Amino acid sequence: MSERRRFIQTTSLEERLAKEATQLRKQAQGTPPGIERNLLVRKARRAETACRMTAWLASGSRHQNRFK
Repeated sequence: MSERRRFIQTTSLEERLAKEATQLRKQAQGTPPGIERNLLVRKARRAETACRMTAWLASGSRHQNRFK
């Protein structure tokens, strides 16, 4: 079995997600209203939500205990 190739990220997951969300929003602004634009906005929203969730999980907030 071959070894798995590892890739060390230079930026945090939150930074990458925020950057992707920003790029998707800009792309959506240049797209005429319709299905494609809605999909871009939806992807941007999901990236923003994922960014907030990773920040929340990394914070060690006491509210995490509520869901155990």
